[in-house]
Amino acid sequence: MRKESTLELIFQTPLLKLDRIAPASTNLYGKLEFLQPGGSVKDRAAFQIIKDARDAGTLQPGQTVVEMTSGNMGAGLAIVCQQFGHPFMAFLSEGNSPERIKMLKALGAEVVLTPQVDGTPGQVTGKDIERAAQLAQTFAEQNDGFYVDQFNNPSSVKAHYLTTGPEILAALPEIDAFVAAVGSGGTFLGTSKYLKQHNPAIQCIAVEPEKAAILKTGKVVDPKHLIQGVGYGLVPPHWDSDLADEIITVQDQEVAAMTRKLSVQQGLFVGYSAGANVVASLKYAHRFPKFKNIATILCDTGFKYSTL
Repeated sequence: MRKESTLELIFQTPLLKLDRIAPASTNLYGKLEFLQPGGSVKDRAAFQIIKDARDAGTLQPGQTVVEMTSGNMGAGLAIVCQQFGHPFMAFLSEGNSPERIKMLKALGAEVVLTPQVDGTPGQVTGKDIERAAQLAQTFAEQNDGFYVDQFNNPSSVKAHYLTTGPEILAALPEIDAFVAAVGSGGTFLGTSKYLKQHNPAIQCIAVEPEKAAILKTGKVVDPKHLIQGVGYGLVPPHWDSDLADEIITVQDQEVAAMTRKLSVQQGLFVGYSAGANVVASLKYAHRFPKFKNIATILCDTGFKYSTL
């Protein structure tokens, strides 16, 4: 297959049956977003945001792009910005893994580490994210930068409505359920909206850490958990509860075990958010066995983590 641009690598990731993970009674498929050039599903949103901003004239040629990131959006933006000719600055909580920082720098991003508020190394909280976002926005305002603002930017949702949803449906027309963890919410919301517009009977299941399940319980017991990039204990600005038929919570121990299982048994070296999605998918399949064909997101590569 021939490609003319690095940007063309962002789309059409495979949908793989997890035949070594799921029981014979369930057809569980994982969309291999860790194969994106930036190593995660966030490449899609990064492309859409920059494209839309350039088309609208809110991002000028050569203007510096600034964003708060847990690493994945930053990697996607670093790649997209380089291709479009924009310098990129990533504001990153120091609680994120060193591997993410190394990858961002290798992709040409300028990295600014921000202090944690109540998180610990390897466990980034909603308050940590808020601090990084505030510093990123202030820098952009004072230095004529374009602030991406992924949590509030509608292009984050649009990216998955235009690409992820259609790709999943094309690969699995008989889909019964879609499962995805919620961070900024773009992947779950955009994909679910597309799938439900095609067929309202398709079940869409959101995933949260058990002790930071603000969407399910309305409260955060403990903001610290293993799953970097999701479960910040914040309700995403674009959240639409009508799209979520179920919200399933997962524990750190079962997420870690499943992430390891995906690597050893399925041969897929992915991160903890992928493990969380698979755990939740299997829980849902056990509770509702009539839904046979389930698709989920294998969000990012395991090479971005220190503890895998």
